[in-house]
Amino acid sequence: MKPIKNVAIIAHVDHGKTTLVDCILHQCKIFRDNQDAGELILDNNDLERERGITILSKNVSVEYKGHKINIIDTPGHADFGGEVERVLNMADGVLLLVDAFEGPMPQTRFVLAKAIELGLKPVVVINKVDKPNCKPEEVQEAVFELMFNLDATEEQLDFHTVYGSAKNGWMSDHWNNQKTDVLYLLDQIIEQVPSPEIKEGTLQIKVTSLEYSNYIGRVAIGRVSRGSVKSGQQVSLVKRDGKVIPSRVKEAFVFEGLGKTKVDIVECGDLCAISGIDGFEISDTIADFENPEGLPPIPIDEPTMSMLFTINNSPFFGREGKYVTSRHLRDRLMLETEKNLALKVEETDSPDAYKVYGRGILHLAILVETMRREGYELQLGKPRVIIKQIDGKKCEPVEILSIDTPEETSGKVIEFVNQRKGEMLEMTPKHDMIHLEFEIPARGLIGFRSQILNITAGEAIMGSRFKDYQPWKGDIKERSSGALIAMETGTAIAYAIDKLQDRGNFFVKPGDEVYKGQVVGENTRQGDLVLNITKTKKLTNMRASGSDDKVRIAPPIVFSLEESMEYIQDDEYVEVTPKSIRLRKILLEEHDRKRAVSKAV
Repeated sequence: MKPIKNVAIIAHVDHGKTTLVDCILHQCKIFRDNQDAGELILDNNDLERERGITILSKNVSVEYKGHKINIIDTPGHADFGGEVERVLNMADGVLLLVDAFEGPMPQTRFVLAKAIELGLKPVVVINKVDKPNCKPEEVQEAVFELMFNLDATEEQLDFHTVYGSAKNGWMSDHWNNQKTDVLYLLDQIIEQVPSPEIKEGTLQIKVTSLEYSNYIGRVAIGRVSRGSVKSGQQVSLVKRDGKVIPSRVKEAFVFEGLGKTKVDIVECGDLCAISGIDGFEISDTIADFENPEGLPPIPIDEPTMSMLFTINNSPFFGREGKYVTSRHLRDRLMLETEKNLALKVEETDSPDAYKVYGRGILHLAILVETMRREGYELQLGKPRVIIKQIDGKKCEPVEILSIDTPEETSGKVIEFVNQRKGEMLEMTPKHDMIHLEFEIPARGLIGFRSQILNITAGEAIMGSRFKDYQPWKGDIKERSSGALIAMETGTAIAYAIDKLQDRGNFFVKPGDEVYKGQVVGENTRQGDLVLNITKTKKLTNMRASGSDDKVRIAPPIVFSLEESMEYIQDDEYVEVTPKSIRLRKILLEEHDRKRAVSKAV
């Protein structure tokens, strides 16, 4: 059996993890010379390619100098921390990627803290050293300081640093010593990452991931912690609660290149995929049939945000989607909880609505976006942070927020964060930018990104990570402007929109179909306004001067899914279908809304 190295690649979002994996795959000749593999090979999900982020962890394997190197590509966004926590259990070492210009960011701290807790030794890769104004020496010192603050051991602090540019396909021992390949990095992996400990005894595999195949059903992925596993072997499945279920391994696979290879036996220390076991969940243990011993379950950080998911009951329901009933919605959400550990689903008083708990807006938005692409129609309520009672006090989740902004806009940024109940912790110059750090309630970050990008003309770089629960910080001022609401169902008419442009900004364009109670724009004043945008011009046989002037209409505001989720108020829903995202009032009739307001008063 070849010596094995299990290594996970961790970093802040957009620091180059998936690009580095591309370099390693090409270096180890995984592809034929005439094969066009493209870029970001592991981001094979449409959503990952569109957003340029890794959402799901992936496993690949390469061979180098007689060693088998199992590489685990992890997400960099804190909202997908549940994914990172799980897969780090399969690794013996980590490659910590840091941008040579930005340095350690909030999510760098988040993923590094998880690796240090598990006792993994990092090899630090300072990437993008070809960027102008980058300072690799300062970044290396900042990484050391960060690890020291995270209580790393002396062995972990004695890390090796590799410099290079994954985009240009080279890695070296110094940023001035440019090479033409990434062999130096592969040598460091073999030297610095310890080989897995070979434990003799009965079988133990912790399930850290799962896949689904149309041919063989659910596939459990994990690392053989002790013993070995064979195809056709009788095993026991030890659940989180200690319950033992007898089962049988149908087929065992190991990772080779980008795919899996069927084998008769998987030895201790290797990563494997196993089919034929029913009823397993992530964090269960596949153990010996006669003497089953479970491994400790994977601890997962608590969700910090909740959102109401309900069936689509708008006048346009069922036009675009394939799955529209509450049974479809419930089955899909329950299926998601099996593989998405950081997600929780709770039933409500209504059989058509479910409360879904996640790690943040992006975590929930990715789930909704995936569902709409699968053909689901649903409606979403306003996102809310999870409030806890700690020692009799009302407490809310607080995040550490870091923003790099141009100097001229830093004052406006600080003022805006203060309005959101943020407190400044640090303000330091960073090259031609100002680096700001704040403590801010998680609810202050709802709708935050788009506002900050407006204030800084799109130049701000920001990130946040969960810190802890702290006493309630007080009310935060919400959207002050009211909504423009459609009075009738029909088609939006250019003539009507043109005459109403002084009332506010519209979210729909001429020719869009709208329904009664749909939010079609933002009022320039406080309070909601009901208006008729389906009104056509009355035709006469007389021709008046000036009446045939061209209509000039401002382009509509188009929201992304996250922006819609952040924009709505308590009495509004986001309607999501495979082709459309609409905002609407929960109560479509105007007299129902007035009655609800007077009842609340």
